[in-house]
Amino acid sequence: MTGGLAIFIIVFGALFLSLFFYFIPVGLWISAIAAGVKISLLNLVGMRLRRVIPTHIISPMIKSHKAGLDVTTEQLETHYLAGGNVDRVVDALIAAQRAEIDLSFKQATAIDLAGRDVLEAVQMSVNPKVIQTPVVTAVAMDGIQVMATARVTVRADIDRLVGGAGEETVLARVGEGIVTTVGSAEAHTKVLENPDSISKTVLGKGLDSGTAFQILSIDIADVDVGKNIGAQLQTDQAEADKEIAQAKAEERRAMAVAQEQEMKARVQEMRAKVVEAEAEVPKAMAEALRSGKIGVMDYMNLQNLKADTQMRENISSLGSGNTPEKSPKKDKE
Repeated sequence: MTGGLAIFIIVFGALFLSLFFYFIPVGLWISAIAAGVKISLLNLVGMRLRRVIPTHIISPMIKSHKAGLDVTTEQLETHYLAGGNVDRVVDALIAAQRAEIDLSFKQATAIDLAGRDVLEAVQMSVNPKVIQTPVVTAVAMDGIQVMATARVTVRADIDRLVGGAGEETVLARVGEGIVTTVGSAEAHTKVLENPDSISKTVLGKGLDSGTAFQILSIDIADVDVGKNIGAQLQTDQAEADKEIAQAKAEERRAMAVAQEQEMKARVQEMRAKVVEAEAEVPKAMAEALRSGKIGVMDYMNLQNLKADTQMRENISSLGSGNTPEKSPKKDKE
């Protein structure tokens, strides 16, 4: 019994001490007191109950106190519970104070909660950042393609970090300005001779309006000559015109062929009508003989006239070198 009681006391004591030092971080409390930060053990216990890690509040509090910032544990705890990075905010406030930048705790927490790196923003306000644009392709008025890249030097604007556009917007506006400037040039040689005219024109457009940055300078890093877009477009247009002309010519040829076939069909139709009309002649002759309108001698004279005409046509054909046509056989009545 005595041994079991001793083990129980030891286990209970160890559990009690672990819970005690968990809810009451004495070591952290001593560090805060030594640094001059006034905080009670009950405040540390309250942080644990509010599911706030005391180290994430006390350590930034010690740094802010040493830097002379007027920040309270309640403010830091509120920002922590809101999901912010307390340590990053305090570092940004200290950096802004050393750089003599007007940055309040409210501004810093708002920037941090907006998803931006507030410490990086302060550092960029002191040390501007250089952003290089991708290759921007534009075409001058003479049809020659010009490819340019630019380096944009920007500085973070603390007052516009919340709600201001990012680097992508700055790059897009600079690219648009390069395209506009090159496109308004009379010749690509003007751009090559004076590339700084692009940066001057673009910089004068106020491209940093509505962004989280202030554009300090725009420097053209490289300018190259590309394709002759004007000539290529003219070639493509000529090829398209040729294809259209060929299509129209083919359409006219097809219409002519169709019309020719139609005329041939009409000729055959007219020939059939002639043959049909000629077939009525013997019938009319027979009817005239039966009715007595013409006599036999009249009929014989008509046959002699036709034979004489046929003979003359044959003689004429022999004279012209053509083969005489054979006389068609006459139907006997």
